[in-house]
Amino acid sequence: MIRRFIPYLVIVFFVFVFFWQFFVKGLLPIPSDTIIGLYHPYRDLYSSDYPNGIPYKNFLITDPVRQQYPWKDLSIDSLKRREIPMWNAYSFSGTPLLANFQSAVFYPLNIIFLVLPFNYSWSFFIMLQPLLAGLFLFFYLRNLKLDNYSSLLGSIIFSFSGFFTSWLEWGNILHTGLWLPLILLSIDRIIISKNIKKLFVWSGILIFSSVSSFFAGHLQTFFYLSLFSSVYLLIRVWQSKKIKKLGVVLLITWFITLLITSIQLIPTLRFIFLSARSLDQILWQKEGWFLPWQNLVQFLVPDFFGNPTTLNYWGIWNYGELTAYAGILPLILVILSLIFRRDKKTYLFGSVFFVSLLFALPNFISKLPFILEIPFISSAQPTRLIFLVNFSLSILAALGLNYLIKKEKIREILFPIAAIGLLLGVIFVFIQLGNQFGIKQENLIVSKRNLIFPSVIFGASAILFFLFLKSKEEFKKYVICLIIFITVFDLFRFSWKFNTFSKPEYLFPKTKTLEFIAQNIGNHRIATADARILPPNFSSVYKIQTVEGYDPLFLNRYAELISAINRNEPNIEPPYGFNRIVRIENFSGNIIDLLGIKYVLSLSEMNEEGFVKVFEEGTTKVYENENVLPRAFFVNNVIVSNSKQETIDLMFGSNYSPSQTAIVEGEINSRKYKSFGEVEIIYYSENKIILKTNIGPEDSGFLVLTDSYYPNWHAKIDGYDSESKIYRTDYNFRGLVVPSGERIITFYIKNL
Repeated sequence: MIRRFIPYLVIVFFVFVFFWQFFVKGLLPIPSDTIIGLYHPYRDLYSSDYPNGIPYKNFLITDPVRQQYPWKDLSIDSLKRREIPMWNAYSFSGTPLLANFQSAVFYPLNIIFLVLPFNYSWSFFIMLQPLLAGLFLFFYLRNLKLDNYSSLLGSIIFSFSGFFTSWLEWGNILHTGLWLPLILLSIDRIIISKNIKKLFVWSGILIFSSVSSFFAGHLQTFFYLSLFSSVYLLIRVWQSKKIKKLGVVLLITWFITLLITSIQLIPTLRFIFLSARSLDQILWQKEGWFLPWQNLVQFLVPDFFGNPTTLNYWGIWNYGELTAYAGILPLILVILSLIFRRDKKTYLFGSVFFVSLLFALPNFISKLPFILEIPFISSAQPTRLIFLVNFSLSILAALGLNYLIKKEKIREILFPIAAIGLLLGVIFVFIQLGNQFGIKQENLIVSKRNLIFPSVIFGASAILFFLFLKSKEEFKKYVICLIIFITVFDLFRFSWKFNTFSKPEYLFPKTKTLEFIAQNIGNHRIATADARILPPNFSSVYKIQTVEGYDPLFLNRYAELISAINRNEPNIEPPYGFNRIVRIENFSGNIIDLLGIKYVLSLSEMNEEGFVKVFEEGTTKVYENENVLPRAFFVNNVIVSNSKQETIDLMFGSNYSPSQTAIVEGEINSRKYKSFGEVEIIYYSENKIILKTNIGPEDSGFLVLTDSYYPNWHAKIDGYDSESKIYRTDYNFRGLVVPSGERIITFYIKNL
């Protein structure tokens, strides 16, 4: 009985060993060393001991702390208050949170964050990725009638391959992909189910795994996963010859899945249509968009071009997108499987491997979606297909080991060993002759040094396979254990080299600058005059609002407005001069006051009129905008605009005063409004804003709220059932006609 659980315990043990720095040293699997090593005011905090900044391990993996961690933090904070995290008030002057998809609001495994402190929840959340991926693939490989050893090897390869290594600390990409083996297992079980109970159970598992993969928060990985699983489903149904019976069951399953995921899908699609995603500056013709042909060498020598963590990377940008390493020993087994196995499983996953690789590499076929500008696909970087490449490699390696175990005398293994040895020899010769190809000598030295370890692993692998051939039956299982151990050692070394484990105190520490701002900001925003200070999304961790943001999805209207500000002219035509990271570069003009920017953080002296230095910490200076407008205020003049170009022209006109005039798009009476109305913000949260207003008895007033306009926001006055119309005001913000007298105005957001 206990022996049945040994493979599962081994997978758990290997995951424990991989994350030993968390369990033994208390280090967190998140690149928070980049926070205090790269950015101010954190560098100022440690400047006395580290005048040049605290050393950080990997400059490539900053997105987990710049995107995923802050978004997850906001989402979980709302969920703990029993609110759906609809809106992010802390970036882009307000932007959708749930709809940005990567926030993964509805992901079932978020439950771990509701139990433990966030930092430790995040660590276990990251650990779950290789653990669940390994367990799910083990279940699937056993379902394919593979032995325990082969299934275990395939699980390890999948869990610690190049794709898992590169994206381990993001917390959404791998959580999306890890469900694929369980989806395939569910499909197989549905196909062979002979009673209603099993059919019902496995249909439920298929729905849950598909929904979980979608909700995990990475649309591109889910697209590849769902595309492959759909093809797999069609193949299995066709093979079963039970098309009508299974077709009805699977159609119902698909419909239920679509119905559940619509709560996320519909808001995301709306956001995409309103975003600047279609104008994203995607240069698919540049090197690195596809997997370069020369980077195929990384299947054998992962650090042939160096490694960003050792600061000697000389290849095409960027390393993390281009590595598909699955281990030297597994590659031998993959070749064995592809050449000598003759079964449907090998043909299927061999086809997945070659087709995925075909579309990841630069060639005419892979470029067609970009030439034809096919929606969504033409904005997706094809290197992410490495997910399917590594998945298929892990299964092919397992099939190869299974083939090796089943055959009593299998000398076919000598061929893949010779092939890998020959390839390593060719690489060595190329390095020796590299100068003739124009490669710098210092780069060749890096490649030569990084060839040593793969060569040693290859030598050890060859010896193990020879031992397997010569060993008696009772000793072969020990050789197989050594094969698994060599693979673990190879992949762990590769992944440990790339990934970061950081001290807990490095994760968004408090500084004097941030404390000063938090105490004095009120309902205003900040901006930075230097990209080296408090990157976009960092401020959300401290609940400080900013006009900046970093997200693949951001409102096109907001991008146009910021672009016009930076250009200092009413030019809203793309390209905007920024891509996914939106920042203010020009602090002159009264639109800055309208944005509610009270403080600007800078590393140099600011000379713009109206800005006064009020705080300083190390090299970080804080300037206060003396002319900043309140978040909500009344104007005494409304101008109706018939187009967004007319609006931006008026805003850049010499007579425009945002404190007096609102430029409104839509049908509205442009008569004079009273400007002496009083506004008090009595409640402000991400999903709801409550204002108390008071206008004289003579007339109504026009209220401006400088939060981003979005169609999901609604308003009610004095709690009446009927909603009041919110007008798009001053290009990107909200406006509302308010009746005379004392009023309570509630702005609230709906999901659909």
